[in-house]
Amino acid sequence: MESKNKPTIRVGLIGSGFMGRCHANAFRNVSSLFNLPVNIELTCLADINKTLAQDNANALGFMSSTDCWQDMVADPNIDIIAITAPNELHEAMSVLAASHGKTIYCEKPLSTTLESAMRMVDAAKNAGIVTQVGFNFLRNPLFKMAKSMIERGDLGDIVSFRGTHAENYMGNPRQPHSFRTHPQGGGALADIGSHITSLARYFLGPISKVNAHQKTVVKDRPRTLGSYEMLTVQVDDVSHVLVEFVSGCIGSIDVCWLQTGRNMHLSFEITGTLGAIHFNQERMNEIHVYKPIQNSSETGFTKIETGAQHPPYDQFCPAPGHHIGFNDLKVIEVAELINAMLNNEPLFTDFQEGYQVQRIIDAMQSSADTGQWVSIKEYIKYNGK
Repeated sequence: MESKNKPTIRVGLIGSGFMGRCHANAFRNVSSLFNLPVNIELTCLADINKTLAQDNANALGFMSSTDCWQDMVADPNIDIIAITAPNELHEAMSVLAASHGKTIYCEKPLSTTLESAMRMVDAAKNAGIVTQVGFNFLRNPLFKMAKSMIERGDLGDIVSFRGTHAENYMGNPRQPHSFRTHPQGGGALADIGSHITSLARYFLGPISKVNAHQKTVVKDRPRTLGSYEMLTVQVDDVSHVLVEFVSGCIGSIDVCWLQTGRNMHLSFEITGTLGAIHFNQERMNEIHVYKPIQNSSETGFTKIETGAQHPPYDQFCPAPGHHIGFNDLKVIEVAELINAMLNNEPLFTDFQEGYQVQRIIDAMQSSADTGQWVSIKEYIKYNGK
């Protein structure tokens, strides 16, 4: 039963696809897991037509629905606008929401072009609002521990980063075109490469330059599901990128969305002069740490399982090894958003960070086009940023 002594934060959600349902689940459950000083109300769901909006509002627990997202964004009773619409709509929705002073929770990528993303950053900055981009994989409780190890120097000087994001959801050549395969969607590098790029920045800081190679494996795809009309694919299926960080560390980022046999191979290995860390999202509740010991015959990677000693895992379960999942990371992300909103504090994955990730992805694509190393600073300067 909701507490009458707590103020209420009201949520408006745009879109009810997979990510929209993840957002709804997170907002619906966050108060039962985190001791928030507010009540969360699922106020309104906006979708492409009235029937779809009403049906999904009923299914997801929203009090009302609309087929006009502009009206919902302008509603003075709504505090947070969550955006899970197609990428090309993010700018218009965010800019309007910012003009009404809303807190904005937008799925990645921030937008479809750097110029568009920058306009979103400017709108949010001018409005003085809290923003967040949905890089929920960063909310793994083990990552705070890993980042602390790096910052304390437990691994020594970091010399190498190797990151991969490989899945197989585009492996079927009859999988039709969608916003993902549209040139504005950016292909595999923009779609899932942004996740591993955000992880690289989180652990090791800014990337200074990149050298990328891309390939389109499936040259043509059906216009729609079951269609025999084939359209040329103009985006990458596979990208391999060499990267150098401002710190001097070098590494690689590999991306593929038709990786046979892989469902969620988001992984990284960070190598230092004194130790190393390895992680794979397919086993997201464990991380492997290497620290040399005196007896070399017994040295090797040690598995560390997520437990109550890795907050906020303890909000879900007091016992180690019982595991949290993908949607739990979204709940953690929403809890951080609510706390940032209440305290008017910026989040690491705000619109500015979403822009920083996007400019790196753009630089990678520019490098693939030219076959040359691209400096992030030079690339941004060249594009007027």
